[in-house]
Amino acid sequence: MQEGVGECGTTQFGSGWAWLVLDGDKLKVVKTANADSPLTKSMKPLMNIDVWEHAYYVDYQNRRADYVNAVLDKLINWDFAAKNLG
Repeated sequence: MQEGVGECGTTQFGSGWAWLVLDGDKLKVVKTANADSPLTKSMKPLMNIDVWEHAYYVDYQNRRADYVNAVLDKLINWDFAAKNLG
C-alpha cells in the first residue's frame, strides 16, 4: 500500500491528494485533484497525503517525491489507518 500511495502522490498532476480508501470491501489507492474527495464517490478515506505545493514547498522546494517519501517513512500512522477500517 505504501508504494501505491507514494506513486499516487508523486504522479498527481498539479495540486491534489493521495488517498488510501475503502471502496466497498476493498482497499484502494486513489488520487484526487484540487479539492475533490473520495467521499463524493462513496469511498471511505482511511488516510491521505496532501500534495498541494503549500504542503511541501518551504522545506522541499519542487522535490515532491522527497516530501512524499518523508511523509510515508516518518509521519503516516498505519495502525491508525487500519483502525479506520472498522
